[in-house]
This record gives sequence, structure tokens and C-alpha cells, in this order.
Amino acid sequence: MKKVVFLWLAFFACSFAADAQKFALVDMEYVLKNIPAYERANEQLNQVSKRWQAEVDALSQEAETLYKNYQSEAVFLSEEQKAAKEEEIVAKEKEAGELKRKYFGPEGELFKKRESLMGPIQDEIYNAVKDIADSKGYSVVWDRASAGSIIFASPRIDISNDVLSKLGYSD
Repeated sequence: MKKVVFLWLAFFACSFAADAQKFALVDMEYVLKNIPAYERANEQLNQVSKRWQAEVDALSQEAETLYKNYQSEAVFLSEEQKAAKEEEIVAKEKEAGELKRKYFGPEGELFKKRESLMGPIQDEIYNAVKDIADSKGYSVVWDRASAGSIIFASPRIDISNDVLSKLGYSD
């Protein structure tokens, strides 16, 4: 009997707490697509990335050319010359690898560039979402774009346009 009463009390408490919470969704892909600064930053990142990738590819191509030349000349070279050519090839490959890490590594130039360009935009969006959640009493705001487990959500709880309005990008 005590278990049944406890279960009913627990159920009542949980249902009361669930009713008190309000939820909202925001579609970050939609929001970001409607912010011109984000699109410009993305384009800058793509251009820089392509330029840096071309530099890395050029060094890799130099290493490849050195290797092919070495293969065709290997029969005519002395052991010392072979060792020198092999060292040159390894050094060029290492240089290409280091440049790739410098530009594209976890703490590389692309990461830093992305942080400097995207960070302020993301902070602005976060602050807008937080302000809306505080003013409308939302306990939780999910990102519709990354919330794979949401099968259906009412459009009434989507605050994406509210966020864009708060940021000054829509009517």
C-alpha cells in the first residue's frame, strides 16, 4: 500500500513539474542562412581554405616529383647520393605535413580564423536565444537542425523567426 501511495505521489509530482516547463525549438541552419555576415564569413573561410590547400598540395606535388625523379635515377646514383635524395624527399614530405597541420590541425590557422569570424555571430545568436527564452519563460531551447531524435514538433514552438527579428534580420 505504501508503495502505491508513493508511486502516485511521485507521478503527481513529475506531471506537475513537466507542466511547469516550457520548451522551444530554433532551427540554427535556417537562422544562419538568413544572416548575411555568416554567409560572408563562410565564403572567406572557403577562400582561405582553398588557398592554403593549394600550398599544401604544391609541396606534396614537389615531394612526389622528387620521388619519381629518384626512382628513375636510382640505378645511376651512388649510395651517398641515394641517401641524400631520400633525405630530401622525406624533408619535403615532412614540410608538407607540417604545413597541413599548421593550417588545418586542431589548433591550426583555419580553426583560429573560424573562431574569429564565427565566434561573434554565434555569441550574438546565443544571446538572442537566451533573451527570448528568458522573456517567454522557456526552460529548454533545442536546435531543430541537430536534434535528430525529434520526429515532430509544432511550428508554434519554433522561435527561429523570433531570433532573426531580435538580431534585426527579418520583419
